[in-house]
Amino acid sequence: MSASVTTDGGSVALAGGPSSGPRTGAVESKSRRSRSTSEKVALVACLTAICVLASSVRLFSVIKYESVIHEFDPYFNYRVTKFLSKEGFYSTWNFFDSFTWYPLGRVIGGTMYPGLIFTAGAVWNLLNWMHIPIDVQEVCVFTAPVFAAFCALATFLFMREVRGSGAGLVSAALISVVPSYISRSVAGSFDLEAVAIFALMFVFFLYVKTLNTGSLAWATGLFFGYLYMVASWGGYSFIVNLLPIHCLACIVFGRVSYKLYVAYAPFVVMGALACMNIPVIGFNAVLMSEHFASFFVFGLLHVVLLVQYTKKCLTPEAFNAAKRATLTFGAVVASAFVLIVVSYVAASPTFGWTGRSLSLLDPTYASKYIPIIASVSEHQPPTWSMYFTDLHVAALLAPAGLIICFMPLTDTSLFLALYGVTAVYFSGVMVRLMLVLAPAVCCLSGLALSEALSYLSQSLVVAADESEKSRTGSGTPAVKQQKDESEVSSAATPSKGKKSGGSAARNAEKTGSPKTKRYFLSIDVVAAGFLSISMLLAMFFRHGVYVSGNMYSSPSIVMQAGGRVIDDFREAYAWMRFNTPEDARIASWWDYGYQTTAMANRTVLVDNNTWNNTHIATVGKAMASSEKAAWDIFESLDADYVFVIFGGLIGYPSDDVNKFLWMVRIGGGEFPEIQESDYLVRARYYRYYRRYY
Repeated sequence: MSASVTTDGGSVALAGGPSSGPRTGAVESKSRRSRSTSEKVALVACLTAICVLASSVRLFSVIKYESVIHEFDPYFNYRVTKFLSKEGFYSTWNFFDSFTWYPLGRVIGGTMYPGLIFTAGAVWNLLNWMHIPIDVQEVCVFTAPVFAAFCALATFLFMREVRGSGAGLVSAALISVVPSYISRSVAGSFDLEAVAIFALMFVFFLYVKTLNTGSLAWATGLFFGYLYMVASWGGYSFIVNLLPIHCLACIVFGRVSYKLYVAYAPFVVMGALACMNIPVIGFNAVLMSEHFASFFVFGLLHVVLLVQYTKKCLTPEAFNAAKRATLTFGAVVASAFVLIVVSYVAASPTFGWTGRSLSLLDPTYASKYIPIIASVSEHQPPTWSMYFTDLHVAALLAPAGLIICFMPLTDTSLFLALYGVTAVYFSGVMVRLMLVLAPAVCCLSGLALSEALSYLSQSLVVAADESEKSRTGSGTPAVKQQKDESEVSSAATPSKGKKSGGSAARNAEKTGSPKTKRYFLSIDVVAAGFLSISMLLAMFFRHGVYVSGNMYSSPSIVMQAGGRVIDDFREAYAWMRFNTPEDARIASWWDYGYQTTAMANRTVLVDNNTWNNTHIATVGKAMASSEKAAWDIFESLDADYVFVIFGGLIGYPSDDVNKFLWMVRIGGGEFPEIQESDYLVRARYYRYYRRYY
């Protein structure tokens, strides 16, 4: 059926009839599919660019120096990975290292977190299976930059579940160059954090994904992700305490649901089993106070669900009677249980907490009782300047993101808010935990920037529509529809409809709340807003690249001074390797143990594992004693050579002279005759020999 309309300019044929409806719908459906495909392509392109940026910005150390392992601890990981590549995974689990802690030795499989080493070993084996010849050292050097890209992807997935793809993209872009994370993930930094921060964010993604879906399949994925995290880093204790805090907050706020149960309950049971299967943790997963919070909240969650179920099944009178009987019986059982737990915890001198965990709860604990922990620079509290150096403008935007988490409040946004708050506290206790804070700040800042960009974009659309309306004298249906939608929605691009709980529009639709009147900005203010955000991001990325290239890409094993490259460390280790007997035993301060065994291939008395405080204190006593007394001590330790670092020529700040007071303090912790006051002069200065008067 067709019709025509005759006008002064001629006739225009109009298509009509039953066939026009389906044809128009097909065109609209095709347009939507095309738009969806374009959005997916753009999303993949942005994520690819972010991953390339995250990896490439961490390659300055290789470009400026060479492909070399950095710092001290990575040399142990490199040495064990090298052993794994030759002997296999099973032999590594049972590897007894006689080159360390002479004459005690060390059981490697039972005293290490194997995640990083097994990951690098698996990658090396995969490349060799693909007939790609590569040295183990190259795999170790480039592991951290590759996993930095994976961390950006995990951050995107996490934030997409919290508040949509827009927030995920911005957060991923921020974490790709945030200096705090770069400091432990440059090429050559083959330390546990190289893969642990990725594992941390991936576990968080799996948890919030399970919260949104209530799927046991995702809960199973959460178990395997947590198993990898536990195998990779001792910071898993942050997760095992953060998730109970979130579950407890959901109970307090009345947000208990079957999705929360599916996400949390299997995690507690299977997570404890995962921890127990890592030899370095073992039964500490159920014996140490660090894990008790998860078990307590696990029981509380079941009690709350039981109460809810009983209330539905019984009449109000029967429920009140049952409640009184249950409270009476429960009080007796709970009191007995608390008494048993308190008795068990009180029997431990540290109340069931490890020294490092007590240092987090009491920042002064290590300096009072465990000087060997306090002697490590990364265990010191950070200064205010460190927050701005390592986080830059993200530290200023994070509070805004924290507020937006409550607009509206969902289970996932509550988790992000709790993550940010707890990470801020722990970062203030120890510099090393700035690593845990960096992803939280990037996520909160990404959320704030995403909301700001969304609001500015909507204001720009409304301003353009108003301009078009004033120019033509009438609005269009599309303009009216945009206005109606913009009055409700203020979030970035949603990810999974109701599952993400991200936008105010979906929240309003779900709760049936009325539309909220919103006010939009003029086009001049919008332009100023876009310009300001662009400048902030440009400053942030420029700062991240600068810090990566100039502050965090210098390997401690190779130094620069006066325009010259100082390679004394490797030359000294090479001298030991070629000029001392193969069975020679080297005495040095514990900082150099890993490097000595890895590069000089010689036996050491102590190393960076610091598991035997008495052995280290004995070496500290020798260093703080007179030459004759030190000779006798080293003779009793069966040492053949003493390795001492002095950086007087270039003013190297980390030599043994600058570490001398820590030798005195650690030695004095085991030997009362070593007193720090005997080495001090006018309280501010110290001498390298003991005062005997």
